[in-house]
Amino acid sequence: MKTVNHWIGGKTVEGASGNYGPVTDPATGAVTTQVALASAEEVDAAVGTAREAYRSWGQSSLAARTKVLFAYRALLDANRDAIAELITAEHGKVHSDALGEVARGLEIVELACGITTQLKGELSTSVSNRVDVSAIRQPLGVVAGITPFNFPAMVPMWMFPLAIACGNTFVLKPSEKDPSAANKLAELASEAGLPDGVLNVVHGDKAAVDALLAHPDVAAVSFVGSTPIARYIHTTASANGKRVQALGGAKNHMLVLPDADLDAAADAAVSAAYGSAGERCMAISAVVAVGAVGDTLVEKIRERAEKIKIGPGNDPTSEMGPLITAAHRDKVASYVHGAAAQGCEVVLDGTGYTVDGFEDGHWIGLSLLDKVPTDSDAYRDEIFGPVLCVLRAETYEEGVALINASPFGNGTAIFTRDGGAARRFQLEIEAGMVGVNVPIPVPVGYHSFGGWKDSLFGDHHIYGNDGIHFYTRGKVVTTRWPDPSETPTGVDLGFPTSR
Repeated sequence: MKTVNHWIGGKTVEGASGNYGPVTDPATGAVTTQVALASAEEVDAAVGTAREAYRSWGQSSLAARTKVLFAYRALLDANRDAIAELITAEHGKVHSDALGEVARGLEIVELACGITTQLKGELSTSVSNRVDVSAIRQPLGVVAGITPFNFPAMVPMWMFPLAIACGNTFVLKPSEKDPSAANKLAELASEAGLPDGVLNVVHGDKAAVDALLAHPDVAAVSFVGSTPIARYIHTTASANGKRVQALGGAKNHMLVLPDADLDAAADAAVSAAYGSAGERCMAISAVVAVGAVGDTLVEKIRERAEKIKIGPGNDPTSEMGPLITAAHRDKVASYVHGAAAQGCEVVLDGTGYTVDGFEDGHWIGLSLLDKVPTDSDAYRDEIFGPVLCVLRAETYEEGVALINASPFGNGTAIFTRDGGAARRFQLEIEAGMVGVNVPIPVPVGYHSFGGWKDSLFGDHHIYGNDGIHFYTRGKVVTTRWPDPSETPTGVDLGFPTSR
């Protein structure tokens, strides 16, 4: 059986704790790999390696850093199929979706390649008599990233390329459910010329996470995951004096007004709700239909959802793959099983779905729930699976109030032909990312990603300018130099003496 070990100091390091976790092929249900689970001592060794590497990397020139990043970008591009295959094998998403994940991660590497302009400081001259004030940004030291299973390549690339471009060294703790992509990213970075110890990968469970949160040499922690864990990460790491950005869960809404193009809205709802099997924090999981369009919209969504082909991720005809684990599949199914008793109308029930020849895979079909009450479990919880809830509202104002009442505020969207309504929506809605006739408003790399309310803990969003500010700290320098003419007697610099 294949074993995924740690990557520390530019090389593979075998796990020493004796603890291993299973990695499953979601399409077959078979355990194909074991991953080493780090002890606190192994985490300490990785942090120590990063600390030593920071002594030189933190003082390296921007030219040296970006040279490595440009080479890294080229290697990632050349190996994108290989990375996507690892994602499909361990996460289950279809190959085209996995390729899209790598492409979105590459955007942040490209941002890091051009980081020189974002790290420029400021200068004010002559704020007083021969007094100048400058502002500069400097790296933090050793920083850590804790990333989720749903994007095992993209989310790490949202973090470490910017962190190391800013002069930090990095310790990555990826999900133990699909660990191989993280090691591949680190190996390619080493091949690109990244010095040993600048990027390290330690695998593990809660013991490894807690060791990072408590370690005195870790200056900052980035996290993406569920809201309860994000809150825990933020509370614990902050209590240990660390800078924290912790992105939590979501319940993303799509408001559909009566004037919307319903075919476009239905297409968007299906792709945004069921893409990547719904296992993404930017999935549209709740559609709010305003006025009389609800019945027509639900029927259009149903027609499209029934045509989605579900199968193994490495089958080029598959449009949706399995869920990551059997336990997660069963949890997602429980929301559909209990929906009718809580007042929902079950339009499509995808539970019990199997794929011929892959009966032991973690399969579930697409589910569509209509007229969903706001107090039902299917609406209140982040399901993280292919279940779409449709709610009804009589007016625009009622729809906005419903969305704003949610404790989550990650992303939202409106579908309308009315520019005035769209403008009101983007100003009135309480969410960090807004789409107008765009179902998944994930910002491009040079804008920052992050939500509001229970979807974000900490002051900084991830990547973009916020990411660069998170991985650096500001310093203001005030200087005053005497005029050369005031040089003490006996030193001649060639300037006339002041009288």
